[in-house]
Amino acid sequence: MKRRRLLAPLILILMLVLAAALAGCSGTAKTDDTKKPASDTAKPAKDTLVYGRSGDSTSLDPITTTEGEAFKVTENIYERLLKYGDNDTTVQPALAEKWDVSKDGLVYTFHLRKGVKFHDGTDFNAEAVVFNFDRWMNGDADKFPYYTMFGGFKKDEGHVIKEVKAVDENTVVFTLKRPQAPFLKNIAMAPFGIASPDAVKKYGDKFREHPVGTGPFKFVEWKANDRIVLEKNENYWMTGYPKLNKVIFKTIPDNSARLNALQTGEIDLMDGVNPSDLSKVEGDKNLQLFKRASMNVGYVGMTVTRKPLDNKLVRQALNYAVDKKAIIQAFYGGLAEPAKNPLPPTVEGYDNDIQEYPYNPEKAKELLKQAGFPNGFSMDLWAMPVARPYMPEGMKVAEVLQASFAKIGVKAKIVTYDWATYLEKASKGEADSFMLGWTGDNGDPDNFIYTLLDKDSIGGNNYTFYSNEKLHKILIEAQTVTDQSKRNELYKQAQEIIHDDAPWIPLVHSTPLMAGESTITGFTPHPTGTDLFTKTEFK
Repeated sequence: MKRRRLLAPLILILMLVLAAALAGCSGTAKTDDTKKPASDTAKPAKDTLVYGRSGDSTSLDPITTTEGEAFKVTENIYERLLKYGDNDTTVQPALAEKWDVSKDGLVYTFHLRKGVKFHDGTDFNAEAVVFNFDRWMNGDADKFPYYTMFGGFKKDEGHVIKEVKAVDENTVVFTLKRPQAPFLKNIAMAPFGIASPDAVKKYGDKFREHPVGTGPFKFVEWKANDRIVLEKNENYWMTGYPKLNKVIFKTIPDNSARLNALQTGEIDLMDGVNPSDLSKVEGDKNLQLFKRASMNVGYVGMTVTRKPLDNKLVRQALNYAVDKKAIIQAFYGGLAEPAKNPLPPTVEGYDNDIQEYPYNPEKAKELLKQAGFPNGFSMDLWAMPVARPYMPEGMKVAEVLQASFAKIGVKAKIVTYDWATYLEKASKGEADSFMLGWTGDNGDPDNFIYTLLDKDSIGGNNYTFYSNEKLHKILIEAQTVTDQSKRNELYKQAQEIIHDDAPWIPLVHSTPLMAGESTITGFTPHPTGTDLFTKTEFK
């Protein structure tokens, strides 16, 4: 009985095999077989972008850090109420579709985008905005260093925000204590990404490792000092975007090693191309070069609370000891210009009339003698452990600075730490002198001078601990005045004070280079250094 039940199926299988064989011999079948669909022969476009960068992030909660490697990632996870243009710092709608400003500049009403979800499925609404700003304003500079952009915190006299109120589900109103000219540009800055209130409550202090925003990509994993993986947000509010399925941020500290990884296909895009490697990129038909618009400054900071750097004459002497043009020629391939101000020439309010400190070792020795150090002194010089856009070869530049200081009797011991430790210790005033830099967040002079050198920013981004009351009054007035020409005059006064007090040795304004596969399209490096990959894809 068992054999009889198997017989019919076996006969049927034999008949199907015979029919297939006959069809394979027919002319029609042969002709059709040669016409394979285009999809069978064309190589599908890649949908994963591997981005090689010099250092790991220190946090994925952007308000808790000040370093650019964090913002490279969080730019793609979070969104702010406003954003910048694709290629500039003009203010554009984002989570807020439109906004109104009162005539006195004290009330800002934001009308929010409807139907937006956080990555955890919860709703984005006005209450979420209030939650985030309440969280930040009730913190301090240790927790949320960038929030000092709003004049400190809720407990501080200078805090500019009086109230943030949800009028209804899609309307939020900010009331200020005084006008703040760059308020909208500040709101659009990378640190002020709106996070899911539920996720912040769920993860607490660990939220910096479990980011949840509304952006085009969702967080997947973070392997320290190796990679951070993001995947496409399938429910993103912008129809048809993002184009990529996945973005992987790969840490490769050395610039040359990163270029090798690009040429071998290990990564698809890289930042920090050494100017000396420019010809390699331009000579490789499989690669393309990207130039980021210059909006940065690289500098040596001097902690003014540490002796003998508390003496202005000593700081001025160190300025005279540095040959900036030689540094640019050796390490920037001409793709930089000497800095004389904390503000780059591309930002409004730049004072070109400032007379730079020329390279003059004899003048430096004379000033040290006046300061009571005829035989020089010893200090630590901290060198960055990672390549930065404004400092692609930090350790080599540190060695040149060390030799320059030695010529005037100053013995500088080079010190370094891992990137996160470097920033943390320098922010607490533990360095004598340190190499650092800044890429502008919003294109406003306030974001350089107030953020980096005002007394309000001590404990935030002012690592020199420099404080000048006259400067502070000028900067607060410049925030309050809305007439840009008047603001520019105030910022010129500020640059004169800073130039004389010399808390920095401004070194360079660089043109950062990036390189990527020739098939990458829809990508333009942003002047702020925070690149968004929503529209990026492979041809």
